[in-house]
Amino acid sequence: MPAQNGLEPFAYRCRVYYEDTDAGGIVYYVNYLKFMERARTERLRELGFAQSALAGENLLFVVHSSSARYLAPARLDDELLVSCTVSQLNRASLRFEQQVRRATDNTLLCEGQFLVACVRADSLKPRAIPDALRVAFAAQSSPGTFRAGD
Repeated sequence: MPAQNGLEPFAYRCRVYYEDTDAGGIVYYVNYLKFMERARTERLRELGFAQSALAGENLLFVVHSSSARYLAPARLDDELLVSCTVSQLNRASLRFEQQVRRATDNTLLCEGQFLVACVRADSLKPRAIPDALRVAFAAQSSPGTFRAGD
């Protein structure tokens, strides 16, 4: 994973538990989406923004659309590294590129894209991403992949 603006790339570490697996002993496909959701939340937290505080400011992030590609299975007790990079920052939305890798051998297991909208908590209507968040996301974005939208 390339560095972002000279900084270490963000990666959320998690472990595969029994509850994450299916009858075949591998991670059930929808759980990769949960791992990626947690990584986005932890990325926000690392940037200084807790979801609970944002909700108190009448701001929520909701997934507008997502896509995922599954490449190899994760299994019980695997440690995973879930990356989270903003590739596009629009007035009221963000596009995240994410990967899930097995920590022991760096094997790419799943990759996904998520378009996340910023909305008012009270009405669920779109709202502009606050300037402080825009600056934080722009600063953490990877050069060459980030593009500002309208």
